[in-house]
Amino acid sequence: MAAPRDHRVLIPVDVLGGESVPATVIDAFASVPIVLLGYRELPDQTGTDQARDQYGTRARAELEELHTAFEDAGCLDVSSRLVFTHDRLQTFERIAVEASCDAVLLLNPAPVLESVLVAIRGEVNLEHIALHLETLLAGTELTVTFFHVVADETDRERGTELLDAAVDALADTGVDRDRIDRSLVVDGSPTAAILEAASEHDLLVVGESRPSIRRFIFRDRAKTLAKGTVDPVLVIRGEYLEADDTELTVDDTELPIGDETDTSTADDVDDPDNES
Repeated sequence: MAAPRDHRVLIPVDVLGGESVPATVIDAFASVPIVLLGYRELPDQTGTDQARDQYGTRARAELEELHTAFEDAGCLDVSSRLVFTHDRLQTFERIAVEASCDAVLLLNPAPVLESVLVAIRGEVNLEHIALHLETLLAGTELTVTFFHVVADETDRERGTELLDAAVDALADTGVDRDRIDRSLVVDGSPTAAILEAASEHDLLVVGESRPSIRRFIFRDRAKTLAKGTVDPVLVIRGEYLEADDTELTVDDTELPIGDETDTSTADDVDDPDNES
């Protein structure tokens, strides 16, 4: 039997771009292990060492303040990493792999956080998604609606069975069925249907089984959804990526955050000339 996952969530925050984590999100994720990734994406002509020297102190202070906010909310497992990078997407992927994060939260404002919409596409990873949701729901009064889109009426029965399986998987983790709802929509445009449904909820959760979080999370549907909704979007990775199997061209520099970061230093920069 595989070892249980701790459902660690990576939260990238553009600490020098005015981005922060809403208090409602901090409270909702207080029971989940968190990796705060403070980052700043730089223009090509700006060196990471130059940015570190010029902005490092201010960026570190912003990130430490955010770190403290999670601790004050009761989060017992929160770590912070600060990176200056020329490619935020590759950096997000590198950190997600190194920190064993199996979900990434794409931030949007969240004035209230009471209901969660979970868009599911198939049976793959239903149990993993359910376990992650159970961790998120612990200690909250959040309600969950599983949402599925079928192309035409001939798929309705299959879609209903999928939603039933999702509800059962979450209930099997101990979540009260009274907190779980389901919704099936017949629509030829799944993304548009998800966005419309998300407008009635406060947090959108999507899952994916592809092995590349960069391909799906940031350059495919989830990125579109994050841009199209006012809700935060939590993307649950279907599989861990092993560092040895991940070929990345990384041009970033990471600064230590007291005792909260790993052993990376400001000089830990991968070779930017490698081909991915």
